[in-house]
Amino acid sequence: MQEFTKTDRNKVKRIPKRGHYDSKTIYEILDAGFLCHAGFTVDGQPYVIPTAYGREGDMIYLHGSAKSRMMMNLEKGIPVCITVTHLDGLVLARSSFHHSMNYRSAVVFGTAHKIEGEEKQKALFIISENILKGRWGEAREPNAKEMKATTVLCMEIESASAKIRTGPPGDEKEDYALPVWAGIVPFFQGIGKPEDDPLLSEGIPVDKSVKNLYEKD
Repeated sequence: MQEFTKTDRNKVKRIPKRGHYDSKTIYEILDAGFLCHAGFTVDGQPYVIPTAYGREGDMIYLHGSAKSRMMMNLEKGIPVCITVTHLDGLVLARSSFHHSMNYRSAVVFGTAHKIEGEEKQKALFIISENILKGRWGEAREPNAKEMKATTVLCMEIESASAKIRTGPPGDEKEDYALPVWAGIVPFFQGIGKPEDDPLLSEGIPVDKSVKNLYEKD
């Protein structure tokens, strides 16, 4: 199992016991989502942009408009920090100070470069499959004009860490006698049933990839 080396860049400094540096834990957090926030700096101005992603091995793939500020700057190879967070619950303590959240988060660092040709096509497939498995094969693939208008970047993960909190609140010893409810309010991601496009032709059923989101075997 790969371990990312602890450095000043990726070391968890606040409550270090919650830090994880093994690739298995970090990649499980990344693979559990498809929306990340990409942080970078241009001319001294920091930006944090939400965007979709896909991962294969040590590579993270991003895509966007060829004219977007993020794509144009990241393809130059400037440092980028990508974060993914999953909220698992509110942790309600007896004191306001000790309220917290249960969560899983990953922070990864690297530099990105632009990819083309078959590698670009493969990366778009990976991103699509990460968002909704099976959808790529159901919809029309991008044509030449659409591919030209889209930039795809590949970022090798150079450094990373995860931070995870689980369990009940931790109150001060004297506060456990207070008549205040304490515990966890779990958070779950919910998926509703699909709604037809108003312009959908009559008789077209919901595709398998979408059904798989909300139907149980």
